[in-house]
Amino acid sequence: MSAAEPSPAPDDQGVTLTHPDRVYWPDVGITKAGLAEYYTAVWPRMAPFITDRPLALLRCPEGIGGTRFFQKNAWKGMNFHILALDDPRGDPHGHLIGIHDLGGLIGLVQGAALEIHPWGASCADLERPDQLVMDLDPGEDVGWVAVIAAAREVRARLEAHGLVAFVKTSGGKGLHVVAPLEPVADWDRVKTFAHTLAQAMAADSPERFVTTVSRAKRHGRILLDYLRNQRGATSVAPYSTRARATAPVSMPVAWAELDMLTGPAQFTLGNTMERLASQQADPWAGFHAARRPIAPDAP
Repeated sequence: MSAAEPSPAPDDQGVTLTHPDRVYWPDVGITKAGLAEYYTAVWPRMAPFITDRPLALLRCPEGIGGTRFFQKNAWKGMNFHILALDDPRGDPHGHLIGIHDLGGLIGLVQGAALEIHPWGASCADLERPDQLVMDLDPGEDVGWVAVIAAAREVRARLEAHGLVAFVKTSGGKGLHVVAPLEPVADWDRVKTFAHTLAQAMAADSPERFVTTVSRAKRHGRILLDYLRNQRGATSVAPYSTRARATAPVSMPVAWAELDMLTGPAQFTLGNTMERLASQQADPWAGFHAARRPIAPDAP
């Protein structure tokens, strides 16, 4: 399958939602039908980040209070709008998951996908990432102001290497700083660059940052998770909901907004549409035009 511009949202997606009144988020009363309505509304902004690229899904058939599992491969009985993608380096009998249009996204809702996590590469070239993600995951006793400061430092270091940085809330505990890339470097190169950047920050400020996942070492510090930048790894999509209380959303924000945010789960399925209606501009409007290669002389 080749990458292409996502299809316009038709009037009828052709996806039948069984049990549309099934409650996915009991604490805020959000149903399967409500999730489908939300994704239909944010589709124009979300589409470029989830179409025509492999996806990993967090599926919760009984809602956030029930059984949950990650789904990285096509499954029997999945909606016909969901695509089964070939991975040249993967199991020939285990297809990856993808979508090309809004019907596919609603098909994911029908499949109880409450979180959508795309690869950092598109189907046009699975071996060359088109974005770099630094996940800032704070340990216990790390204040929100410290997370914002860390995001700004990541931005400055990326810009020093000629890259453009965008930021979004994770909908979980921290922030994601994302740099759009020209898909030139392979996975090893991008991972090495991200690792080197994270190591430099941890070396300069060991009291603030760590690069190891061990929770014992993260107390009072922020994990600079560079491992999102390896083949098969994923990070939550912009505008994706999270399978957590209050139905938080991973929300793209402008750098100038950071000081006004109250936390990483501030934006929810319940208040996102009000936010979008009040915005004068999409803070990530220039994302795809800002693609840059990693400089040959970068570490």
